Amino acid sequence: MGYKVLSRCPVCSSRLKVTRLKCSQCGTVIENDFELSNFAYLNVEQLKFMEIFIKCRGNIKEVEKELGISYPTVRAKLDEVIAALGYTVTRSKDSPDSKDIIDMLEKGEITAEQAINLLKE
Repeated sequence: MGYKVLSRCPVCSSRLKVTRLKCSQCGTVIENDFELSNFAYLNVEQLKFMEIFIKCRGNIKEVEKELGISYPTVRAKLDEVIAALGYTVTRSKDSPDSKDIIDMLEKGEITAEQAINLLKE
């Protein structure tokens, strides 16, 4: 049984590099600096959200139904993933304001960390 590749250092949270690959069939070992996909650095919650988002073909209304969360929360989670992938999140008129963010936090729709990130934007 294999384990999920660790993508962040457990000590300082920096991005880890894969440096060794091994074939389980013949035992061949290859060592070098290998890059991971940006998706490998998403946390479990972000990956779950992206799976549902893709399953729903990007339809935010369907994501709302699937996760049982509000439109602003779906947008906030999507913005969080976009930022985690290294892209700039552009705020639009649909982006939640601080009151919306506090409401989402109180309802448990987002974590404190997500609320802080949204408020920083």
